[in-house]
Amino acid sequence: MYLYLVMAFNERLASRIREALAALPDVEEKKMFHGICFMVNGKMCLCVRLDDMLCRIGPHKYGESLEMSYCRPMIHNGRTMTGFVFVSEEGIRRKKDFDYWVKLSLEFNKEAKATKKAAKKKK
Repeated sequence: MYLYLVMAFNERLASRIREALAALPDVEEKKMFHGICFMVNGKMCLCVRLDDMLCRIGPHKYGESLEMSYCRPMIHNGRTMTGFVFVSEEGIRRKKDFDYWVKLSLEFNKEAKATKKAAKKKK
């Protein structure tokens, strides 16, 4: 018997993000964090996991963002990922709120460093 993990995410939210990033020249989608991530200029920018939007906002806006309603830290493998926050569906329902988080993520993307790719193992 095989167990298949299904990466469930809110396709409507993913479409909203696609539309918001449509004018940008270098956007790529990757399956990551049990959802879909949007890479901008080769750097993780926004993701959709279940009904939440994961925003890479950087350390300078992190503390301030966590004080906002519907926002919580990203915890990955038991470690808090400073600079990454989840915003629940309620916090991005209104276009104004959704646009705020997209803009914040895109602003940090300009200064973010791309993750180094792991070297491939030789066989």
